[in-house]
Amino acid sequence: MRALAVSLVLIYHLWPGLLTGGYVGVDVFFVISGFLMTAHLIGRQPRTVRDLAQFWGRRIRRLLPASFLVLAVTAVAVRLFVVPTQWEVIARQIMASALYVQNWVLADTAVDYLAADNAPTPTQHFWSLSLEEQFYLFWPLVILAVVWCAGAWKLPVDLLARVVISAVIAVSLAVSILTTADDAGRAYFITPTRVWELAVGGLVATVVPLAATRLPGPATALLAWSGIAAIVAAGVTFTGETPFPGYTALLPVLGTALVILAGSRRAYSPTGVLRQKPVQWLGDVSYSVYLWHWPLILLVPFATGAALDWFGRMSILVLSLGLAALTKVFVEDRFRSRLPARRLLPTYRFAAVGMAAVMALGGLQLAEVGYRNQLAQEQLASVETSRDPCIGAAAMARGPGECQPETPPRMVPEPALAKDDLPDAYADGCWSSRAFTERPVCTYGNGKTKVALVGNSHAAQWLPALQVLAEKNDWTLSTYLITRCNLTTVPLDFNNAERTRNCLAYGKWVMEQTKGEKFDLVVTSARQSVTVDGESWKTTEEPAVEGYKTYLSEWAASGTKVLVLRDSPFPGTTISSIPDCLAAHPDEPLACAGTPKSWYWMDPLDRAVRELGAPGITAVNLDRFFCADNVCPAVIGSIVAYRDGSHITATYARTLAPYLRGPILAALGEVQAKSDARAHAAGRSPESAARAVSP
Repeated sequence: MRALAVSLVLIYHLWPGLLTGGYVGVDVFFVISGFLMTAHLIGRQPRTVRDLAQFWGRRIRRLLPASFLVLAVTAVAVRLFVVPTQWEVIARQIMASALYVQNWVLADTAVDYLAADNAPTPTQHFWSLSLEEQFYLFWPLVILAVVWCAGAWKLPVDLLARVVISAVIAVSLAVSILTTADDAGRAYFITPTRVWELAVGGLVATVVPLAATRLPGPATALLAWSGIAAIVAAGVTFTGETPFPGYTALLPVLGTALVILAGSRRAYSPTGVLRQKPVQWLGDVSYSVYLWHWPLILLVPFATGAALDWFGRMSILVLSLGLAALTKVFVEDRFRSRLPARRLLPTYRFAAVGMAAVMALGGLQLAEVGYRNQLAQEQLASVETSRDPCIGAAAMARGPGECQPETPPRMVPEPALAKDDLPDAYADGCWSSRAFTERPVCTYGNGKTKVALVGNSHAAQWLPALQVLAEKNDWTLSTYLITRCNLTTVPLDFNNAERTRNCLAYGKWVMEQTKGEKFDLVVTSARQSVTVDGESWKTTEEPAVEGYKTYLSEWAASGTKVLVLRDSPFPGTTISSIPDCLAAHPDEPLACAGTPKSWYWMDPLDRAVRELGAPGITAVNLDRFFCADNVCPAVIGSIVAYRDGSHITATYARTLAPYLRGPILAALGEVQAKSDARAHAAGRSPESAARAVSP
């Protein structure tokens, strides 16, 4: 069964298109682990604290040596081969994996919109090992309590264990179903939503195998094959869109439990296949295979500089099996035999030293990242205070005739720092996120003219430019920002009915807060990152445009002045992370460039404004500050333009302030806009007048 589980995971990670639900192999592992642990604890019932310490010592000798080795090798390989922009997040995850809390780190990341574009890390697979270790820590305490209570109440241990384990299954499964419906990303990783899977294995361990009862042999074989069929069906039919774990995890979990419960050893049962030597060998080394395969999948492309092809994937498969075989013989078995079973101190001392060593490797990497960031901050400060007329958007405004690319190329902020080059709204907590129930409003400045910034993160990316203008023009800037949600009258598909309703409710609330004469101007922008409910990406744009028209019309009817900023080009269509790409090509930033066509993404909000033609509702297109001569550079005037594959950096946004001034003044209806427009037509520099793009 372990061989089946690791095979599902291997195929899913190496050829995800062949087995879209192969991730259920982890759930098979959970049931097996719960069964083996509970069977051991029931067979050798713990009665004292020392009994527990000995049990945990056996787990340390069995699991930690190989995991420490893989983490240490991974840490060194990351420093040698991976781009510096990923060092910090990987170092933190290596440290979390050493402490076996990786699942909680990933759970927090899963609900963190800032981390949505982060690349996978080579230790992400430690989430399942972390969850199991947490189970190994508290489950013996449960069984110890069962043994004590059974003795005090004069009850059979097996009977009381079944009652307690059944209660754990019921509670954890309910939590899993509810949390998956509310927040599937977090539910996938956290311990409370997964405990029931291990507990199902524990429940099987407390009952007599069906093969040992009077049930006929063919019947037990059929039940076992049914269990195998359930696991395979989940692997074949489940996809990344399947709500998981929740109730859908019942299929692979109960399938695994049925195979174990059947206990059939007939030649025509699954045992006839699973007892074959190659299968037994794979099951024997499955733990090390699981440890090695994922770091190899992530690190080999960095080491070779090429994407994985068929040959590369086959090579990783062979290498994973080879390293697993060596690790089993020279690490797993050797440490189990050399660490004395009866003397607990050497075992726990090894665990402490091993964790400390891996933590030290991660800490050294973080220290190097900190030193590099300090240098990058100093470079950024010097650039932002310089009077170079070709910095940032000014280079696009002046054109290549006046602003030649630097040789060697300068990139500010340095790519690793660019990832965290965020608007102040993030640090200030100016977000409605997760369930969309929060409604924070942040205020910047204290001027007479009141401006509201409204929308999702692609509205927030313009905040640094607006702050510059607010300070210079005596504005009060208020933010109404939300994660992913678009402010429209059509429902969006968040795979969660509550979030869909809350997104609509947030939009209605913002309308009430901003319409009429409450603000002199509402500035808004958005990226369509979620489909309209009931629509596909192919059919989303039209209903999205209509929803925005209705929303904008309400602003127009109330006399609200609105300026829509057309969304910036979207590198994510070809490059998942601009900083990662630049770090991989430090001497050739054009390798990370795109074209207006390749970086195009629908903008139904901008289209709605143009089609609606409502009074007081205008739009501005700043694309010429991102693309010129059919090229959209990743570095513009020495400034890194994007902090991921979607959002512009705060530094680049600030350089756009002079070019936003004219459109905003025009939208406000101020007389000065006329002189700005004349200056723009005459082609004067931003030092003498704002070169604004006309609405």
